[in-house]
Amino acid sequence: MTTTGVTPAAQAAPSVPPLNLAASFAAQRAELLAELTAVCDSGHYVLGPKVEAFEKALAEYCGARHALGVSSGTDALLLALMGLGVGPGDEVIVPAFTFFASAGVVARLGARPVFCDVEPRTFNIDVAQVERLISSKTRAIMPVHLYGQLADVAALGDLAQRRGVPIVEDAAQAIGARLTPADRRSAGAYGLSGALSFYPTKNLGALGDAGALLTDDDALLERCRKLRVHGSGHTYYHEQVGGNFRIDALQAAILAIRLRRLEAWTEARRERARRYTALLESSGLSPEFLRPPPEVRGRHVYHQYVCRAQRRDELVAHLRARGIGAMVYYPLPLHLQQCFGYLGHKPGDFPMSEEAARQVVALPLYPELTDAQQEAVVDALRRFYQPE
Repeated sequence: MTTTGVTPAAQAAPSVPPLNLAASFAAQRAELLAELTAVCDSGHYVLGPKVEAFEKALAEYCGARHALGVSSGTDALLLALMGLGVGPGDEVIVPAFTFFASAGVVARLGARPVFCDVEPRTFNIDVAQVERLISSKTRAIMPVHLYGQLADVAALGDLAQRRGVPIVEDAAQAIGARLTPADRRSAGAYGLSGALSFYPTKNLGALGDAGALLTDDDALLERCRKLRVHGSGHTYYHEQVGGNFRIDALQAAILAIRLRRLEAWTEARRERARRYTALLESSGLSPEFLRPPPEVRGRHVYHQYVCRAQRRDELVAHLRARGIGAMVYYPLPLHLQQCFGYLGHKPGDFPMSEEAARQVVALPLYPELTDAQQEAVVDALRRFYQPE
């Protein structure tokens, strides 16, 4: 390795896509195809034994009493709020800097998303501000474990208990994130309920859309189980209006296989993240030009390796021109999205969220990422910030 922390091999500049889903499938091809054939032969295509087996394994992995497989991570969030009876006139506190679904599901139910600013280091919801936002209309607090790093679940749990407001976790990006190695629970199992996403790009990905709801609450589980199938406890008899939030047996079967490899994949992500940080530091890029993600609470599972970057938009264009799949998650905070204009927010209302949206950049990170690819990424970063 050179004094910049980048080997000469990086000069070859291999293409570095933002993801490599085909490689992940190839490593399990025979096992996955055999399981898909078994599901097709079984005749159970929606819910059924494969789904029940996956739900049991998932609940055990996450440290929750129950897991309910659903059609997507968004629907898991929607279902959790429906199970609490959230509707018009209610409020749900959500971070202003997150994926759209966190607030979108609140608005879909006719409730009001109450935005909260985020911590500057982790991009997660600022608990001190959450407490000031609680009102008599608050029906839930929705922390998001953004990029795979836990929000302050301990402080949120204390707050929820003191104020009598349930926590609905958006753990779509953080399956397996834990406060300590010995912690039985992981992201999604710290609050009253939690939502997971198995979109193909997630750490545990399906071959299409899928998600799950986690909870320890038996009554909430039964309400959500009925709501998952149009509010029906018995076919064609409906106790309330629900939706079609069922998970396909094919996706559950795939996820059950992949769940067994999740720990190995997570450790590979963590090793790649550590190597990125070391390369950035030895290249002289951190912290002057780029600030790598800190590991603040427990085990970061690195759904994304997100840095704060100077001249972010110019940098992204530079990287993409060199075949490096840098991504921006997310370029506009939720309070400034056009669809939430009716809430009356303006620029400056949530300064940490707005600053994050201007600075964040995700470098390619996945278990199959090679040393040479990482070195090519860091070399391209060095050439942008420290041109010869």
